[in-house]
Amino acid sequence: MNSMQQPQHSPAQRNIVLVVDDSAQTVAMVAEIIEQSGSTALVALRGDRALSIARQITPDIILLDAVMPGMDGFETCRQLKKDEALAHVPVIFMTGLTDTDHVVSGFEAGGVDYVTKPIVPKELLARIRVHLANARIAHGAQAALDSTGRFLLAVDETGALLWWTPQAGRLITAFLPNGLLVGANLPEPVSGLILQSRREPATPLSVTLPGATTAINFEVVCQLAPNEFLMRITEEVIGDMETILRDRLQISDREAQVLTWIAQGKSNRDIAEILALSPRTVNKHLE
Repeated sequence: MNSMQQPQHSPAQRNIVLVVDDSAQTVAMVAEIIEQSGSTALVALRGDRALSIARQITPDIILLDAVMPGMDGFETCRQLKKDEALAHVPVIFMTGLTDTDHVVSGFEAGGVDYVTKPIVPKELLARIRVHLANARIAHGAQAALDSTGRFLLAVDETGALLWWTPQAGRLITAFLPNGLLVGANLPEPVSGLILQSRREPATPLSVTLPGATTAINFEVVCQLAPNEFLMRITEEVIGDMETILRDRLQISDREAQVLTWIAQGKSNRDIAEILALSPRTVNKHLE
């Protein structure tokens, strides 16, 4: 017997498609189309159930009925986009409605496309392939930015958030009264910065929004798409570092002094000499 082991090939990863419709017949029909295409179909008959499933098993794409009893498709989509872990998942609306207002409502809620009923299998699968590819490109680029620790975000021309890296999200949360979510509007000076960059694209621009102990600097880097602008943000400490550490961490003045010197790379022995303390006392403060 040949002692060489044959390589084991794992099956190709299947896309996960969440199908949401209050009609069991429609769900069954669409799920069959999805399964026959080589993807895995998850199903839900209600909007709230769809949210629960998506939070347990993140789908690659969601097919969502626009009109459902209880939580309709538009509200379901808005709730999905508020969840940072799900905001990147593309949503395609399924609807029998042809009224322009309903189509617009779908896009405003965060949908990327829509298909009309009765569903045409080839058209549906083609749209799924396109939006899966686009979502992976966008999400991959964003993941790459996240891994490098960049303080970057993207907004539209009104200053509404489109996406952000975790580092950027941490800095801007304080300026968002309704929380960090897609569509949240940054303060007006930022939207003014976007408009100015469209008039003077070659001019480096920035605006500073002061906080209690820090200022957040916003700078327009470039225009990524017709209505998508990449911004870099930086944090500038305002005031005395010891005071900031004491107030933020609720520690004593001496503990803040020790921590400040630690942050500057000083050893415990160095700090003891600087503050005229014993090394034992420095260690106690560190504890």
